[in-house]
Amino acid sequence: MKQMPKFAVILSGCGRADGSEIHEATLALLAIDNNACTYQIFAPDIMQASTINHLTSQEQKEKRNVLEESARIARGNISALSSLNINDFDCILLPGGLGAITNWCNFNSKGLECDVNQNIQKVLEEAYKNKKVIGAMCIAPVLVAKVLGKNKITLTIGNDKNVKEIIQETGAIHEDTEATLACVDSKNLIVTTPAYMLATSIKEVATGADNMVLAMKELVTRS
Repeated sequence: MKQMPKFAVILSGCGRADGSEIHEATLALLAIDNNACTYQIFAPDIMQASTINHLTSQEQKEKRNVLEESARIARGNISALSSLNINDFDCILLPGGLGAITNWCNFNSKGLECDVNQNIQKVLEEAYKNKKVIGAMCIAPVLVAKVLGKNKITLTIGNDKNVKEIIQETGAIHEDTEATLACVDSKNLIVTTPAYMLATSIKEVATGADNMVLAMKELVTRS
């Protein structure tokens, strides 16, 4: 009997405005568990680009560490991204949240001219090269497009006209997708879901996360 897929889930902090979107991260973990798969959580050991008060949306003066903040979601069971061995996993999963475009890279301020954290870039490139399944939620597919768009991958962030035009500039193909569904690129082993780019309820995010994880599992088990 083939072993169930093992996921490496990469976080960018804790909180939608300066890290990983908590609903998306938690529901992705739940979907992995509900689909009889296993996971290990990672985050880069770097400082956040900014710290946001999630009540007022105002930037704070304090500095926070991405790995330490991500540990809040992981309940402390987390490792530095630099220790991730791609050969230990079948899937890589990236929840959304603004940390994806501020902490993993500076797309939020520089657009496609952004710099990407070297550990994130290495993981994505090695995952693609070694035919691991890559999943991404919400705004995180922008980072996947930045790194892998030259390979003509197909992905989604929902239907935002401005963002999808930017994605297509990388060479990637954008596919409009409903909040509860997953965009599946079987050829390139990439699965994406819009999550809070489109979702109006946590239920829609949960359904999208489950469809994404199920599609990722199927890509692994049929290969």
